Amino acid sequence: MTEKKILDSIEVVENTGYDDDGVLNTKLRPLLGVAGKIISLVAILMSLFHLYTAFFGVFESILQRSAHLAFALVLVFAIYKPTSKAAKSESIPWYDWLFIVLSIGVYSYFVINAQEISSRMSYIEKLTTLEIAIGIIAGVLLIEATRRVIGRALVIIILVALVYGIWGHLLPGTLSHREFTTMWFIDHLFYTTTGVFSTPLGVSATFIFLFILFGKFLEVSGAGKFFIDLSVAGMGQYRGGPAKTAIIASSILGTISGSAVANTVTTGAFTIPLMKKTGYKKEFAGAVESVASTGGQIMPPIMGASAFIIASYLGVPYMDIAIAAIVPALLFYICLFYQVDLRAVRLGLKGLNKKDLPSFWGVFKKGFLFFIPLIVIVVMLASGSSPMRAGLFAIIVTILVAGLTKANRINIATIFKALNFGARASIETAIACAASGIIIGVIGLTGIGLKFSSIIISLSGGILIIALIFTMITSIVLGMGLPTVAAYIVQVPLTIPALILLGVSPLAAHMFVFYFAALSAITPPVALAAFAAAGLAGADPMKTGFAAVKLGLAAFIVPFFFVYGETLLLVGAWPAIIVSVITAIIGIIAVACATEGWFIRQAYWYERILLFGGAVLLVLPGVASDVIGIALLLAIYVFQKKLHPMYLSGKMAS
Repeated sequence: MTEKKILDSIEVVENTGYDDDGVLNTKLRPLLGVAGKIISLVAILMSLFHLYTAFFGVFESILQRSAHLAFALVLVFAIYKPTSKAAKSESIPWYDWLFIVLSIGVYSYFVINAQEISSRMSYIEKLTTLEIAIGIIAGVLLIEATRRVIGRALVIIILVALVYGIWGHLLPGTLSHREFTTMWFIDHLFYTTTGVFSTPLGVSATFIFLFILFGKFLEVSGAGKFFIDLSVAGMGQYRGGPAKTAIIASSILGTISGSAVANTVTTGAFTIPLMKKTGYKKEFAGAVESVASTGGQIMPPIMGASAFIIASYLGVPYMDIAIAAIVPALLFYICLFYQVDLRAVRLGLKGLNKKDLPSFWGVFKKGFLFFIPLIVIVVMLASGSSPMRAGLFAIIVTILVAGLTKANRINIATIFKALNFGARASIETAIACAASGIIIGVIGLTGIGLKFSSIIISLSGGILIIALIFTMITSIVLGMGLPTVAAYIVQVPLTIPALILLGVSPLAAHMFVFYFAALSAITPPVALAAFAAAGLAGADPMKTGFAAVKLGLAAFIVPFFFVYGETLLLVGAWPAIIVSVITAIIGIIAVACATEGWFIRQAYWYERILLFGGAVLLVLPGVASDVIGIALLLAIYVFQKKLHPMYLSGKMAS
């Protein structure tokens, strides 16, 4: 291919101020012309770098991670404006060119000297004045990038951590720690793999990037449209069909994208208007889409790539996490599906006219091959292949599959587009993981993690349920201002050790924290996915957020129960697992009935309480609780059907 054709292809994917989902992003700078091409080329080179390491093996830890972060920082300072209200400009201002040059300069030092840095005796061999200056500049650049990409919340947490690390020795009592010199501090954060270049950034620089890139190749190949069309064709004709379409499409796309907000605006642009058209209130329509999209982060097999970080912390194969997540995700979507269905029953809603819908088999035949890349990932991971290798082969298979049909065939311009968008989509995760590394480094250096765990145990009085509630609140509050990945990472050294000390298994503890970090996307007062859906629906953001909490109720319940009974994580004897799963499914349907106030007819308030009580007992693993729960549900069924036959026609209860 000639140089001119390559440049023409790159021009197709230059930044225009819209994110890769086609949504106007006020934080993005609408680059055009030469600057746009240069930055697109940088993004493409970033993707090629990661594809190279996936083919031939990753470099030494600090080299791989610092190169990954250097690419991300260059893209941040080129693409992201200092503030959303900054003047629009089609070129990069001088100060951001300065930040770009500094980013390349200081992080190239880590790339070039990675081997020497890794082999030195940390804390004993003193850093030079130049190395200390490089560390400080690298930190300032990372914090500014974090402010632009993630927002002030994470920056405030970082600054609090840094202040504590520098002056925490002046505090009295338990929170005090030993005094550290500037050199020791910089050494720990930037010249070891316990700070910025710790495990989270390592996972971002390997597994996660490949899966984000895979998701972009699926998008440009037309797979996203296929999954939405298939959901519409399969569910559109049934009552509440558009809402059920949103659930299915968002669960599939969400597990790949890993971003609740991005998933919401992608599928919601189509499903929310359809839900409103069939009779759902606008707040409910927005809530359905945001909850379904948020659930994608806990949906196997990919779980938005967050599962790789959990697996890295636990030191277990990725598939162990994906398998453990199956039942909780299943319960989440069953509850949401039934709530949507029961709401349709209450409102007397019908599905879309079948003649207005595409043929299910027609759609399936056109795009069923797009399931192959997902199957390849599952099979390779189950057979013991590394996640990087699985992601790489999934990308190759996606290109081959798309090439089998003329309409979806991927050409060189499309490949450049996927490489560009893949790198851009990785920015948030890369910056969040690197920035979280500063917090992790301070926690490890000062020992505050163990102290914080002791505080939780002390405040809870050693009572597990109270400690779980404290942890849940912490996860949700942190998640309100942070991406799910960052909210989870920050808590790994803080709250999870306390849960483990109280007898929770490491797997259940990590999954508990991760689930509530994900749920922050639909939890007011800062529910980003719900607010994005409200914008599409023209609804009140707070009302949409509270409706989303109601719809996502199962996700707020199930984590408590898999802590007390790991059979819901598919851990234990199979007979016990089977019984737990069956009763949990029945129980979660009862949760939907209690929430919507409908069983076989409209339910009285006291019937809803009994339904919820029976549901909780059924979801909680245990023979005695299952028996009592089933007895309660049977009693309500008999009461509704036999003692109040007037309501069988669907007449509303007072």
